Amino acid sequence: MSDQAKARIDELRALLHKWNHEYHVLDKPSVSDFEYDQAMQELIQLEKQNPDYLAEDSPSHRVGGVALDVFEKVEHDTPMLSLGNAFNEEDLRDFDRRVRQGVGEQVAYICELKIDGLAVSLKYEDGLFVRGATRGDGTIGEDITQNLKTIRSIPLRLTKPVSLEVRGEAYMPKRSFEALNEVRYQAEEEPFANPRNAAAGSLRQLDPKLAAKRNLDIFVYGIGNGLNTGVISHSEGLNLLDELGFKTNNERKRCNGIDEVIEFVNGWHEKRPTLGYEIDGIVIKVDSLEQQDELGFTAKSPRWAIAYKFPAEEVVTRLIDIDLNVGRTGVITPTAILEPVRVAGTVVKRASLHNEDLIREKDIKLGDYVVVKKAGDIIPEVVNVLLERRTGDEKEFAMPSHCPECDSELVRIEGEVALRCINPMCPAQIREGLIHFVSRDAMNIEGLGERVISQLFKEKLIHDVADIYRLTKEQLVELERMGEKSATNLIQAIQASKTNSLEKLLFGLGIRHVGAKAAKTLAQQFETIDSLKQASVEELTAINEIGDKMADSVYTYFRSEEVQKLINELKELGVNTTYQGPKKVNVEEIDSYFAGKTIVLTGKLEILTRNEAKEKIELLGGKVSGSVSKNTDLLIAGEAAGSKLDQAKKHGVEIWDEEKLVLELNG
Repeated sequence: MSDQAKARIDELRALLHKWNHEYHVLDKPSVSDFEYDQAMQELIQLEKQNPDYLAEDSPSHRVGGVALDVFEKVEHDTPMLSLGNAFNEEDLRDFDRRVRQGVGEQVAYICELKIDGLAVSLKYEDGLFVRGATRGDGTIGEDITQNLKTIRSIPLRLTKPVSLEVRGEAYMPKRSFEALNEVRYQAEEEPFANPRNAAAGSLRQLDPKLAAKRNLDIFVYGIGNGLNTGVISHSEGLNLLDELGFKTNNERKRCNGIDEVIEFVNGWHEKRPTLGYEIDGIVIKVDSLEQQDELGFTAKSPRWAIAYKFPAEEVVTRLIDIDLNVGRTGVITPTAILEPVRVAGTVVKRASLHNEDLIREKDIKLGDYVVVKKAGDIIPEVVNVLLERRTGDEKEFAMPSHCPECDSELVRIEGEVALRCINPMCPAQIREGLIHFVSRDAMNIEGLGERVISQLFKEKLIHDVADIYRLTKEQLVELERMGEKSATNLIQAIQASKTNSLEKLLFGLGIRHVGAKAAKTLAQQFETIDSLKQASVEELTAINEIGDKMADSVYTYFRSEEVQKLINELKELGVNTTYQGPKKVNVEEIDSYFAGKTIVLTGKLEILTRNEAKEKIELLGGKVSGSVSKNTDLLIAGEAAGSKLDQAKKHGVEIWDEEKLVLELNG
């Protein structure tokens, strides 16, 4: 490559980085869109002609890279914990009281807008963006680096060569959301329910070019892990993020005391609709990092932060009709059909009415004017009826005596409020059961969502869950909006699901009263589905977490001839029916240093991953906690161990390095 070409590429990259920061972070563009686009096209052309000079931080990556087959799982350097919630002034004052009891009366808080989007982590090494991931379960997320590179407010190279991991909220601005849904309406596709779902759906596109078209943005709100930053407060950390080139939210305030916090919160109740993006509350954090360390964490959330959630917005609309839905367990759920109305940022046309008793309790009639809100700003529900607006033309609603799907007689089981269809061959129940089987917490078959399942069921290509594993690529490509590549990916995802551990299968089968946690407990206890099938009610109820009702349900389920036939078919099709996770252990029977002890892992481990260390410790009877407390028995300190190491020393906790841990684990 000529020196002239190299110099021009370097010049274009520097200009585009500068213009991008001015436009998307500072909101102060210095060039026209045309001039920016011309420079970008010239850079792309030069990089094609000189492939040896490609660079990971090139602005050309923002247009979207090569499509992926699947997202890789990645472990966060430090866990991304959720926050506790406050819903009123009393909750905020209780939070303040707990904080002051922990660190004394001199406390300052930092208040930030709670952006309604998708939490992500961004990792930088020597100033270069190397990895971006979803929050996932807080410990393990999905690598969405290429999609995040399409967000133009994320710097690909920082202003200083520092190494750190930061946290942010990726979101879809209101104007982008409305434009995206308009495109989906025109294409006769289901619109996104809200900007949060749209942002999450965009960042989980396997093709980054599609993500690039969605015009997402981000606000970075904190440093997850960074060495020698020199900051002593959260507000200083935000200022440092600004200096490094990140986009933070300027609508923040440092408050001296809870009264100032409450004043800030109340002010945003009114100003919320004026923003160009959705917020669903205010995050309040103790500003001092030293005080944060002193307060520490619970198992799920930091003690030094809380999320105030705005009360749900309530609006009035008219109830046109009541639709009936049959769930996978046969429960008949009435749904209100409403005159479309905008609630909390999205247009609502339907709202759950739960059951017949609720309709009677609220005296709901067809044609009524009703108050609607979104519970938790997510699920629309009818709050009450405006009786004063009745005209006399409203009509009573009566639940049917027969199933709207299969016409079988409905029953009300003693002790339950719901009407239920008990016909096991009811097509609605079968379809909903199939949708549940492929869902994320069950068999997690990527690409096999509700729309595709409904198509397959309608075309009579699947009748039960075993049929999913008989599908062929040739059958799939015949479906509407299913190309050859999508069909290939779907077949691969179906095949991959065969290796899932037993708990995924048990949850997917939809055994009544058995949720994801109970499914794992049963899988750990019995290890194979054949052992579980033969378990008596007495053996089931002997397990701590399994009650009488669940035990009866499991026992009855596996006595069914249809179920036994289905299990045999799944085995023949190659679906795994054994438990593959860590075995449940009896601490009293284990001769191990870790048995009965509480252990905390901190810092970067070199020999084991954090998950591997956790599993090995638990197999030896130990409990792994996310925070240091007076009950902590041992801290494992990896490289760059931070505040947890200081807390352990303060509490007099025994401290090991990773080498000592590995020696003890290997016995």
